[in-house]
Amino acid sequence: MKRSIDRACAAERAHGVPRATWWLLASLYTTQYLGLGFFMVALVAILRERGVPLEQLGMVYLLGMVWPLKFLWAPLVDKIGLDRWGHYRSWLILMQAGLVATFLVMGWLLPIDDFLIVYLLCLLVALLSATQDVAVDGLTCRLLSSAERGLGNGIKIAGNLLGNMLGGGLVLMAYPYLGWQVSMSILAVGTGVSLVQLMWFREPVWSTVRTSSANLIRRIGALWRRPGGSHWFMLLLLYPVGTGLAYALITPILVDADWGLERIGFTVNVLGSLLGVSSALLTGWLLRWIDRRKAVIGAAVIQIPGIVAIALPALGYADFGVTTAAVGLYFLVYNPAATVLSTLMMDRASVESPATDYAIQYGLHMAMAVGVMTVGTTLAGKLGYTLVLAIAALAAALAAILSLGYRNEGDAQVAVDQAETREAAAPQPALEEVG
Repeated sequence: MKRSIDRACAAERAHGVPRATWWLLASLYTTQYLGLGFFMVALVAILRERGVPLEQLGMVYLLGMVWPLKFLWAPLVDKIGLDRWGHYRSWLILMQAGLVATFLVMGWLLPIDDFLIVYLLCLLVALLSATQDVAVDGLTCRLLSSAERGLGNGIKIAGNLLGNMLGGGLVLMAYPYLGWQVSMSILAVGTGVSLVQLMWFREPVWSTVRTSSANLIRRIGALWRRPGGSHWFMLLLLYPVGTGLAYALITPILVDADWGLERIGFTVNVLGSLLGVSSALLTGWLLRWIDRRKAVIGAAVIQIPGIVAIALPALGYADFGVTTAAVGLYFLVYNPAATVLSTLMMDRASVESPATDYAIQYGLHMAMAVGVMTVGTTLAGKLGYTLVLAIAALAAALAAILSLGYRNEGDAQVAVDQAETREAAAPQPALEEVG
C-alpha cells in the first residue's frame, strides 16, 4: 500500500514544477508574514507610543504562540478540501481572502480606542495565516520531489524573512506618514497578490488525498516510530537552543551599547533579513546536490561562529562596523540551518498527511525556540551576556555532535523519486477546473 501511494505521487510529480508555481509559493510564504510581522513589531511600537501599559503589550506577543499550535487543526486541512477548487488550493483561497477582508475591516478601527476589537482581529489574522501555512506546506510537500524540496524550503525561509521585513519594517517606517487606515490597505493589497495568483493556479488531482488520516495522535506516533525518529526528535529540540539564546540577546546587547532604535531596526530587521534571504536561497539551491546528512552537520557547525560573534559587542567591541559584521554573520549562518531543518521535516512527512506531519515537527521545533528565547534574557540578567552566549555556543556544538549520528531517508528518497517517476510516468494528471 505504501509503495503504491509513493508510486502514485511520483507520477503526479513526473513533469516537474512550472515557474509560475515557484512564484506562487514564494508569494504565499511572503504574504503569510506581512500582517503578523506588522502586528508583532509595529503594533507594539504604536501602542507603546500612545502610552499603553507594558502588561497590555504582552497580549500582542501572545499572538506568536498560535503558530506552534497549528498542528492541532492540521489534520483537518489534510482531510477536508473542496475538490472543485483543488484540495489545498481551496484552503489557500479561503485563508488569503479572509486575511484581505480582515485587514480592510481593521482599517476602519482605531488601535487605541478599539483595542479589544483590533486585538481579536489580530488573533484572527494569526489563525488565518497559520492555517494558510499548513495548507501551503502540504501543497509544497506534494508538489515538490525530494530533490526540489531544498529550493522550496529556501524560498519558504526567505519568504518569511521578506514578509517580516516588509510588514514589520517598511510599513512601520512609513506609518507616521501613512496612518493606520492606509497601512491596513497596504497589507490588504500585498496579501491580495497571492490571491490573484491562486486564481490562475490549477492544483493536480491528488490520488492519495482521501487516504489522509484525521487522527492526530496516530500521526504523532507514526512520525516518531519511523527509522531514526527518536534521534530526529532530539535534534529538533537541541538545534534551536544555541541560536535561540543568541537571538534573544541581540537587541538588549545593542541597546546597552547605546545604539538607537533606528540603527537597531535597520541592522537587525533590514540588513539581517536581507542577508538571511540570500543565505536561505543559496542553501536551498545547494541542497539539490548536497546529501542531507552532510547538510545537517554543516548547518549545525557554521552556527557556532555566528553565536560567538554576538559576544563581540557584549565585550565592548560595539563600534558600527564590528557590530554590524557580527549581527550580519549571525543571520548568514542561522538561516541555512532553518532551511535544512525545514527540508528534512518535509522529507519525513508522509504522502498521506503531509501538512499534519510537517506541522507536528514544526510545532515541536518552534515551541522549543520560543521557550529558549523567552528565558534567554532572564538568564542574561542573572549570569551576564557572555556566559549565556557561551552556553549557546556549547548547545550549538552539541547539536553538531548529535548531527553526526543522523541518518535521513531523504537522500535515498531522491533516487526513489527518480526511479519511480520513470517507472510510473504517465500523462500529466488532469487538472481541476475552477467553476
